[in-house]
Amino acid sequence: MTGSAHQLTAAAPFDFGLSLRFVGGFSPTAGEQRIGDGRLVKALRVAGETVLAEVSAGGVGVDVRLRGARYDAAVDAALDRVRFYLSLDDELEEFYALADDDFKVVVERLYGYHQVKFSSPWENVAWAILSQRTPRSVAVQAKAALIRRAGTVIEVDGGEYPAFPDAEQVAGIGDLAEVIGNVRKAGYLQGAARRWLELSELELRTAPYDDAKEQLLALPGIGPWSATFVMIRGLGRTDEVPTEKEFLRAAARVYGRAVDEADVIQLAERYGPWRGYWAHYLRASG
Repeated sequence: MTGSAHQLTAAAPFDFGLSLRFVGGFSPTAGEQRIGDGRLVKALRVAGETVLAEVSAGGVGVDVRLRGARYDAAVDAALDRVRFYLSLDDELEEFYALADDDFKVVVERLYGYHQVKFSSPWENVAWAILSQRTPRSVAVQAKAALIRRAGTVIEVDGGEYPAFPDAEQVAGIGDLAEVIGNVRKAGYLQGAARRWLELSELELRTAPYDDAKEQLLALPGIGPWSATFVMIRGLGRTDEVPTEKEFLRAAARVYGRAVDEADVIQLAERYGPWRGYWAHYLRASG
């Protein structure tokens, strides 16, 4: 199998060990990658190919070995995906300078942690649909079944690594409702997949925040909460802060008091465009 070695720089400070720790505890992708000996081995779906990325700390950034990328376009797309997935370009010093007294403890604990996103915003969209009003374990099983049906598993050195299928593949699965066990969500997924094929990920990454969010809200099955979720965790757009109960509990743990939605919005104000990063750090600190 073809392979190539690359180096990607990261904006300092950067601690790849903290990235590995987060991935290891992130239940929506449990079992989809291997972590050990300071390495992350993960399959990615890019440019119509399933590519394996072996990522380890290297210099001020990461070393990346790609396997299975047959064309230059796939190599370039995979490297862009790794860089974006690991948020290597995030300049954290400005964010850290805003920390209030309570939050400084979290900054010290996570110093150099760059948000690890979903491997693609499309995967985040699909997970938002699969996990709506559904036990986490059921959503994980549905996601695994979808990957098996799409056949996006790469075998390397005796190991199997699943990659989340791209939107074109999901749009073409005729028995999707049977695969995931939910007719309504299958309709949302395929409708969102077809609409996603008309969008530009680059535009969603860079367009004015409200414009990008409006495009997400036009996807079947994506409401205001899901759109904010994808903006932060799929696109790295951190202008807003989530207010679901799990996050409120995380904020209460850090600030040592009960907080409601209004409290969180007030606490987040000092972080300006870093609101979503502040929220992610609160969740990741637990």
